[in-house]
Amino acid sequence: MTGSDASDPWALLGELIRQPSITPAKAQSLDVVANSLSGLGFSVHRPAFGTGAARVANLYARLGKSEPCLAFAGHIDVVPTGDRARWMHDPFGGDIAEGFIFGRGAVDMKGGIAAMLAAVARYLQSPAYSTGAIAFLITGDEEGPAVNGTAKLLEWIKARGDRLDHCILGEPTNRSALGDMIKIGRRGSLTGAITIMGKQGHVAYPALANNPLHHLPRFISACARPLDHGSAHFDASSLQFVSVDTGNSASNVIPASVKLRFNVRFNDRWTPKTLASEIERRCRRAADGTSFEVVFEPTNSVAFVTEPGAFVDLVARAIKAQTGRVPALSTSGGTSDARFIKDYCPVIEFGLVGDTMHAVDERASIADLECLTAIYQRVLAAYFEKCGPPR
Repeated sequence: MTGSDASDPWALLGELIRQPSITPAKAQSLDVVANSLSGLGFSVHRPAFGTGAARVANLYARLGKSEPCLAFAGHIDVVPTGDRARWMHDPFGGDIAEGFIFGRGAVDMKGGIAAMLAAVARYLQSPAYSTGAIAFLITGDEEGPAVNGTAKLLEWIKARGDRLDHCILGEPTNRSALGDMIKIGRRGSLTGAITIMGKQGHVAYPALANNPLHHLPRFISACARPLDHGSAHFDASSLQFVSVDTGNSASNVIPASVKLRFNVRFNDRWTPKTLASEIERRCRRAADGTSFEVVFEPTNSVAFVTEPGAFVDLVARAIKAQTGRVPALSTSGGTSDARFIKDYCPVIEFGLVGDTMHAVDERASIADLECLTAIYQRVLAAYFEKCGPPR
C-alpha cells in the first residue's frame, strides 16, 4: 500500500495519516509500515491479540540475527478527532501547509514512526551500515486499554527467543523545540476511590442522618498532604482527587455515601503496594470513627528509570550534534508503553514536539520531521559503530 520513498519521512507520514486508525487500530493501518520494512529486507510479522472488537493488530519486524539489537517502538493508533467541523484540515487528509503536515497522529505518534522508517532506510544505504540487528515493535493499542498491544507483543517476541538490547520509543517528548528533552523514565500511576459512609435522611432533619460530605475535609486533607519530596530522577509524587460523587440527584436528601476518585503519579520511592498501604493508613487516621472503604483499580504501573549511561549518552550526543541542544533528562508526563518495554531492555523516549498532540489540527513540522530522521540515523550509526554500548 505504499508508493512512497522509504527514506522520505513526510511522504510516509502523509500515507500513515491517511489510514484512519482510532484505537484499536485495524490491521490495514499497519500496511504502510509493513510494506516499507519488507522493502528494506526486514522479516515482518503481524500478530494480533484479543477477540472481537478488542482484537488488536500489532507488528514486529527484524533485520539481522546478530547482536546487539536496537529496537524502535511506537503505536499506530490515535485518539478520536473530536468535532471534525473545528478542524481547518481533514484530520485524515495529511494536508501540507505553511511547513506543516496536518492530521490526527501527526505527532502522536505517526510522525515518530515515519522518521524511524526513513532513518533506517537511509542508514541501510549509507557507508556506516554495520553488523547488528534492528527491530520494530508497533502496536495498535496504546491510546486505549493497552491490554492486547505492546505487553503481549513483547511476550510473543520473547517466546520466539529474540533478544532486544536497547529501545527507542518515538513518543512526542519535546516541549517547545526538537532536542530539548529525552524521557529516561516515567512515573508510576495508581487510581482508586475512597467511599465515605454516612446515613441517608431528610435535609430538614439532619440529626436523624449522618452527612458523609461533612467528613470530606478530613479525608482530603490527610490524603493530599505531600507523599515525598522527590528523588534523584523524579519530582515529588502527587495525589490528585478527580471526582466527587454521591449518586444523589435530590436537593432534599442527605446522601448515604460519597465517593472520592483519585489518581497518584508517583516516583521510585513507592510501589503500587506500598503506596496503597500509605493511602489506607492516612484514611484510617482521618476517619475518626467514620466508616470508609478504599478500592484500587487493578490497572496501574510502576515508576521506572533508565539510568544515565552509555546508551542515554549516545542518544544525547546524536541530538546535540544535529540540533546543538543538550537535552534535559526527564521522567515527567503520563504513562507510555515504555512501562512494558523496560522489563525487556533499557528504553528511552525521544520524538517530535508534542504541543499539538490530541489537539484540533494536530500537525508536525516538516523541518522537525527531517531533523528527527537525521537524529535517529546518527543514533543508528553510533550504536553499531562499536557493536553497541555496554549493557
